[in-house]
Parts: sequence; structure tokens; C-alpha cells
Amino acid sequence: MTSIDQGLVEISQSVLRFLSQIIVRLIRSTAFLDQICARNILDIIWMDRRTLLSAAVVLTGAGAYFLLRRPSTMTTIPESFEINKTEEEWRKILTPEQFNVLRKHGTERPGTSILDKEYGKGTFACAGCDLPLFVSDTKFNSGTGWPSFYDPIPNSIGTSVDGKLIMKRTEVHCHRCGGHLGHVFEDGPKPTGLRYCMNGISMKFIPA
Repeated sequence: MTSIDQGLVEISQSVLRFLSQIIVRLIRSTAFLDQICARNILDIIWMDRRTLLSAAVVLTGAGAYFLLRRPSTMTTIPESFEINKTEEEWRKILTPEQFNVLRKHGTERPGTSILDKEYGKGTFACAGCDLPLFVSDTKFNSGTGWPSFYDPIPNSIGTSVDGKLIMKRTEVHCHRCGGHLGHVFEDGPKPTGLRYCMNGISMKFIPA
């Protein structure tokens, strides 16, 4: 899955969240449905992959015009890194899949990483340089199919502006080696309200 594919899925998920919230409010405002658990309705809508796929198809068609009319660019990361290697050197220590994501800003398919369901105590570190990125206490189930966190370890990540889609996104990378990790969105849980949507293949889990 490319970064554009991930972006379309993220957009469709945001649309579904918005529509789900409206439905929940309607249910709660209807007297004879007071006994229905609105949260269950939300979960059903959220887990309906066919609905998600349909929304993605519609959004793809709506956005294709704009995607074809503007260049796909990402700003150059304006910082130097402690660890610098040539592409050949990175290829020697990373798997082809890791290289595609960490060094070429690719995106793994949702639901394919074993780290998505990893909730043991420990630390999630960069697969490229072993820098600790997130502690397990900040991980949560976002339902997206990608490992998600609400707060990184201080001084562990950097960000840049990703302009590949019709909407700008905030790209997240390793502070030490610059490896691409994923994106951060403002729809996460408290206390930060942020959702760091990471590629599992960009990380390794180190048990406590």
C-alpha cells in the first residue's frame, strides 16, 4: 500500500467517524431507543469493512481529479541526523519491506503488522537504529490496522509536512536516523488528543 492509499483510508475513516457521531447523537435523542447502546452502533459501523471500502472508492473518485492536477511532493526534512547511511548501507541492514517504508516513505497494508495487536509491557523502538520511540503505556487500539500511540518518548521523533494528497498531513520520522514511521493526526485519546499512526514494520518491540 502506498502513502496515497493510506491517506485515502485515513480520510474515509475520518468521514465514517463523523457520520457515526451524528448517528449516535440521533439515537441518544430518540426516547424509545434510549436503551440501545449507542457505542455498539458506533462499533458496528466502524468495523464494517465494506462500508469503509465503499467510502474509500467514492473518495478516490472525488479526489482523483485533484491528485492528477497537483504534484505529489513532501517537504525535505530540515534537519541533520545522528545516523547517516547510503541507500546501499541501509539495504544491507534492512529487509526490502523495511527499506521501502523507512527509507522510501512507503506504507504497509493495514492489519498486517504483528505489532498492531502487541499490548505487552515494553518499548517500541526504531527498526533502523534502535532508538526508543514509544512506551507500551501510550499504545491504544485505534481500529485502523496500524499500531497507534498517543504520545512519543521525548526527543525521539521529528515531523515534516507531507503534501502527497489533496490535504496536507504531518509525517513522523525517527529523530536519530530519519526513518519514516507514519503520520500523526489530531483525533486521538486524552491526554494529548493525538494519534500517532505508525507502520509496524518501521519498529521493533522490546519487552520490559
